[in-house]
Amino acid sequence: MPHRTLMSLNTLALSPSSQNLWRVVLIRLLVLLAQSISVMAAYLSGWFPLPWTPLLITLSVSAGVSILTLLRLRSSWPVTSVEYALQLLFDMAIHSVLLYYSGGPTNPFVSYYLVPLTIAAATLPWFFTAILAIVAVTSYSALLVWYMPLNAFEIPLAGGLINLHVIGMWLNFAMSAGLISLFVVRMADALRLHADRLAERREQSARDAQLLGIASVAAGAAHELSTPLSTMSVLLKEISKDYSDPQLQEDLTVLQEQVKLCKESLQHMVRSAEDSRRQPEKVQAGDEWLRAMLARWQLMRPEASWQLQPLPQEPAPLLRATPELGQGILNLLNNAADACPDNIQISLHWNSGQIILRIRDHGPGVPLHIAEQLGTAFVTTKGKKGFGLGLFLSQAAVSRLGGSVKLFNQDGGGTLTEVRLPVVTGEN
Repeated sequence: MPHRTLMSLNTLALSPSSQNLWRVVLIRLLVLLAQSISVMAAYLSGWFPLPWTPLLITLSVSAGVSILTLLRLRSSWPVTSVEYALQLLFDMAIHSVLLYYSGGPTNPFVSYYLVPLTIAAATLPWFFTAILAIVAVTSYSALLVWYMPLNAFEIPLAGGLINLHVIGMWLNFAMSAGLISLFVVRMADALRLHADRLAERREQSARDAQLLGIASVAAGAAHELSTPLSTMSVLLKEISKDYSDPQLQEDLTVLQEQVKLCKESLQHMVRSAEDSRRQPEKVQAGDEWLRAMLARWQLMRPEASWQLQPLPQEPAPLLRATPELGQGILNLLNNAADACPDNIQISLHWNSGQIILRIRDHGPGVPLHIAEQLGTAFVTTKGKKGFGLGLFLSQAAVSRLGGSVKLFNQDGGGTLTEVRLPVVTGEN
């Protein structure tokens, strides 16, 4: 499992550069096609006496490098920023050579230098962008002195003169605008998406570290609590034998049941951890899973009054019923009972992709000043009575399965807790 995680992180880290290099090669091929058509049109029309051999060699070199790059992208080698910058530098070099043989600064396509420079600014660190900017300015400046001029940009056509320089400037502007709009924006989006995914992974790693710390403390606490609970159980039995007061006997019975429930909860936690290690999850119908969960919760919170809304008529889809998920839902139910134990409304709905569980209580609701912090470890609305771990652990358990937990304040008072879980299909 750690090996798979490392591999996925490497793939994630390298994929934006690979995708963007694919786009750079695609842009180069589109520009190469336009350049080839332009050279062919000039040759067939005879409008410009150009050095055809150097131009054809330059275009062939561009095509050859593009083909080699496409073959290289089929391999698993990582695309580094240096290689990516060199590819853009190659485009500038090809463009400079073509301009040298076709009019230099008088060529209407001279401003195409801005396209690879814009790509670099959107996708590369500033150091590489600065180098490419210096190369572009230096190349443009050199072309002001060294170039092969074109004799004319005006040709007679249909009884008048057509200024090819103006037309070329328009074509260059239209092509540059289209390339920047279609490709550069997508390249920047790929990098932003990559950064968002890395941020999510860092957040998940931090959450896992918190969970590990909480789990370690919980394991120690469970071990330490077993002894005093056993002692309490023995003492309660002895007190029950020594006193015959009916009211006291009733209270002692309740206490014995609560102590028994605590011991069973500790044993269940240990068994669940062992089951999770041997068999991480099992698949279960959503309605059966919820009914089993509510039956267990009713034993834990007999004072809570709740109502399960009628379920849909069609068969419930399957979900992954992990022990962590079960404990997370119990935490949410306990939160609702702590807010207000009366008239808790529970409903379950589903569609082709999700199972939606809603828990509605009539308590005071979520205070606005801590609403954004809920779900963070050790943040609670219960004051000294709460530990601030229930919602945090619930969100962690649900998010591990690809679901979500959201809380909404209701107009009539109280809180609506909504849990969304993915449906298990044959493709999962």
